[in-house]
Amino acid sequence: MTIAVTGATGHLGRLAVEALLTRGVAAGDIVAAVRSPEKAADLSARGVQVREADYTKPDTLATAFSGVRRLLLISSSEVGQRLAQHKNAIDAAKAAGVDLIAYTSILRARTSPMKLAAEHKATEEAIEESGLTYTFLRNGWYVENYTENLAPALQFGAILGSAGDGRIAAATRADYAEAAAAVIAGEGHENAVYELGGSVPFTMSDVAAEVSRQSGREVVYRDLPPSEYVKALVDAGLPEGFAEILADSDVNVARGHLDTDSVDLSRLIGRPSTPLADAVAVALKE
Repeated sequence: MTIAVTGATGHLGRLAVEALLTRGVAAGDIVAAVRSPEKAADLSARGVQVREADYTKPDTLATAFSGVRRLLLISSSEVGQRLAQHKNAIDAAKAAGVDLIAYTSILRARTSPMKLAAEHKATEEAIEESGLTYTFLRNGWYVENYTENLAPALQFGAILGSAGDGRIAAATRADYAEAAAAVIAGEGHENAVYELGGSVPFTMSDVAAEVSRQSGREVVYRDLPPSEYVKALVDAGLPEGFAEILADSDVNVARGHLDTDSVDLSRLIGRPSTPLADAVAVALKE
């Protein structure tokens, strides 16, 4: 059975390929579908099939999905262009006769008010309309959203945001990748919807406290009105549109939209999700 993973040189996609290999899937049965095959030379060297697959070039998708039985569709990173790109992949999967498509969506995609949820909701609907058998992997926030760039927090002694005391059921990319591999290589997940979140939710104040504890430097969480948070992000060099999306996400954290009591993630991976403390420890070593 041939399994394809799109975006296989991205953060989540590469971890998903690794998780499939760890589960015992033969390298030759894995297709790393990537925009730039040269970036996947290491995977090719290990026996993984590397095929060009650009969401904006349907002909590459048709070739990449040839002979594929199961497809892990990693959502595009290009916010605002995702739906059109995903539809190209869905059409190509249907034409190729893919048996199952697993899509990395967002927590409670159909009801979430987050701006980021709109394209995920529309993609889920497009997959259903295609008639393909599916699994929706509704991923919560990545812990790495908070840990992979701690230098400014350590430099200035503060983490900024507009999340208030909202709880975040985040997990690491590796946790979500492991769940995706369990689904795409496993059985019994046809037309299932999984709400995936971390086992122990945390607040932004918890993140600041953990960074302080492990770094030995005082770091606090400074909650800002959304407009001020947008300004701070723009001043730090982010495009205004992206800054507004981040602020919107934080506002929805405060309202509880990135918290969940679902145990789907821990059940799929057979263990609790990676603790915040472990993720912070890794980040501080890098």
